Amino acid sequence: MSTLIVLAGLQSAIMAAEPVRLGPGDTVRELNIDGSTRSYLVHVPPICKPADRAPVVLAFHGAGMNAALMPYFSGLSSKADQAGFVVVYPNGTGLGPFLTFNSGGVDWSLVKKQPDDVAFVARVLDDLATVVPVDPRRIYATGISNGGMMCYRLAAEMSDRIAAIAPVAGTMAPGQTKPHRPVPVLHFHGTEDGLVPYDGPDPRFSKLLTFESVERTIATWVAWNGCRTKPLREDLPDAVDDGTTVTREIYRADQGADVILISIHGGGHTWPGRDTSKPILGRVTRDICATDLIWDFFRGHRLQCDSAPPGGTGDE
Repeated sequence: MSTLIVLAGLQSAIMAAEPVRLGPGDTVRELNIDGSTRSYLVHVPPICKPADRAPVVLAFHGAGMNAALMPYFSGLSSKADQAGFVVVYPNGTGLGPFLTFNSGGVDWSLVKKQPDDVAFVARVLDDLATVVPVDPRRIYATGISNGGMMCYRLAAEMSDRIAAIAPVAGTMAPGQTKPHRPVPVLHFHGTEDGLVPYDGPDPRFSKLLTFESVERTIATWVAWNGCRTKPLREDLPDAVDDGTTVTREIYRADQGADVILISIHGGGHTWPGRDTSKPILGRVTRDICATDLIWDFFRGHRLQCDSAPPGGTGDE
């Protein structure tokens, strides 16, 4: 009897040590990083089966926002419930709910310690894999503004884990290094964006925050991905009379790492298809739904077996 009691105690201890798999819905996870508490919100769809390795979409908020706002702002949790992917909304750092990510391009001389948000995202992915069956070949990143800029940094510095990115209204920071492998890019940008201007930052503020123009960002990734320099250009249907029109330029790559630019002519600093912004941020186009296009783009890309970290093949 005593042996049975000991074995039962050992089994209970093992079960207690094992992380609990997350069920459907929203959960906030906290991590201790260098003595500081960081957090992220994870949304697990109801159709995500425990035995399946799910694709993951990292969704980064803009400056002055936080993770809790992104499901409403982007509509990604609703899309995840339809399509069966997991959404992760990391929180940046800052004061109260007004958070930012270290996407590069910021003068940190006035800040005591520069947050390493690339390392933070790596920890988030490692932690997520303990509570959700993750497909390491299908991890993607999207985000708006400062969050879109963070996508470019991850693509450059974590190309071994990020299969594709889809920045919205956020360009790359100067000085980023070439990724170890080509990373497919889908970029959305309004030509009348007043916060992250299409043609690059206002010279009056360039000393505080620097970022590349849309043209230079796209040209850089076209070169890095080995794409053809002449794009396939098309005007998308002007389905709604909202003061905007949309064009798509596709820079093809032989290995599939295409770079696609969707320009919203007359569009502001907004998420296409989501009328959740303040009028001061500019027009929101109704001609396209960025959330739908982003998932359609992501599901067509995955890391090759020799690029993905350990954790399973993710074959469907």
